[in-house]
Amino acid sequence: MKRIPKAVFFIVAILILAFSFTSVFGLSYYVGDNRQTIVKGIGDIRWGTDIRGGVEATFQPANGVNATDKQLESAKSIIETRMVSQGITDYELYADNNTDRIIVRYPWKEDESSYNVEEAIQEISSTAKLTFRPGNEHKDTAIGSDGEPVYKTPTGDTETILMDGSMVESAESRVDDKGQNIVLLTLTKEGKQKFADITQEYVGKVVSIWMDDMMLSAPTIQDVITGGEATISGSFTAESASALAKKISAGAMPIDLETVSSGSISASLGENALTAMAYAGVIAFILIAIFMIVMYRLPGLIAVIALTGQMGITIAAISGYFPVFNSFTMTLPGIAGLILSIGMGVDANVITSERIIEEMRSGRTLDGALDRGTKSSLSAIIDGNMTIVIVAIILLLVFGPTNILSWIFGQSTTGTIYSFGYTLLIGVISNFIMGIGLSRVMLRAVAGFKWARHKWLYGGAKDGK
Repeated sequence: MKRIPKAVFFIVAILILAFSFTSVFGLSYYVGDNRQTIVKGIGDIRWGTDIRGGVEATFQPANGVNATDKQLESAKSIIETRMVSQGITDYELYADNNTDRIIVRYPWKEDESSYNVEEAIQEISSTAKLTFRPGNEHKDTAIGSDGEPVYKTPTGDTETILMDGSMVESAESRVDDKGQNIVLLTLTKEGKQKFADITQEYVGKVVSIWMDDMMLSAPTIQDVITGGEATISGSFTAESASALAKKISAGAMPIDLETVSSGSISASLGENALTAMAYAGVIAFILIAIFMIVMYRLPGLIAVIALTGQMGITIAAISGYFPVFNSFTMTLPGIAGLILSIGMGVDANVITSERIIEEMRSGRTLDGALDRGTKSSLSAIIDGNMTIVIVAIILLLVFGPTNILSWIFGQSTTGTIYSFGYTLLIGVISNFIMGIGLSRVMLRAVAGFKWARHKWLYGGAKDGK
């Protein structure tokens, strides 16, 4: 068996535990009254309507406008884009072409405490207009919730609108060849020619991008751009580049909308359900940890560390711990997917531990049993996990934002089932990383210690056989 340096065990274990701790509790500090978030934790998760409640609203075209079916569907699509871009996946969204109504139900924001229905509705129904203007002069400066300055109210040449958001086909955050975060703009056919004229006239000058009266960015035109694609670069972090791309992509409503009716939705599980589930999860994990350590001893302890890391990765992918991902809407089915993936992680460690015990009983040395046991269990674990991966991917494709088969299953089910598939897939992927990868690294590293050379510590008999 290929030996791994003994210190690797402590390095990997400490990194896993530190990562898991920060993914659960997050890291933040305060500058005055402004909370500065370094990494997000469970408190930043957006909980579904079944757990925390949310908003219900009905919209219609403002000022008695008789909207066309195309305009109504376009408005519905933009509302959906805005929700998905903010990590809202547990939603119900319908467009009634007969009555010119759009009905939407979605959960509260993760940091919503006052339950202001009007403010929550404004979050996804605003008729913001995206414009490109010469210069970056502004009247007011405010401090955003992230502690960064927000520039408002354009001044100077306020009459000149170089281009509007209808000419931007898409905006995506990317990393360029130099490893810098950028925003890539793809223009429409009309926008391609318009932007070429703008860049030719304003090369070396600033052209600012505004959403209503708030400045999103103020890049300097470096070259004449004629290819229909433009990049916005600067001191972007992955999070700020992603946020800017999503704001630009959201675009403007084709028609003004007014709220016909609105109200809050109570959590179907009750306000204490989340706390009860949290206690149940902690108790269940403690019982699993005791079982694994009692039954499999040292491999069981390593399995518990790996399972902790697996939960940490899954929570991080949901909470927005990684800047490129927003907080994901967590529903009850999503929690079920998380639990199921933890069960798959336990199963992987049990299979490996049992194979090691079998190899020791057949007379192999400790190193031989560890080597043979981990290799022989690998195919069974991969086969079991891959079937779950396939199921999870199908759920994401069918019940995701594209709603491929919503005409069969109904749109009201898409968000909850999508949440189940998402947490299940992330959980299985994290199982591959922790349960199959790092747990085996730790196992081989710890076997290098003299005190850890007794077969009993790996599930063998006390006499070493």
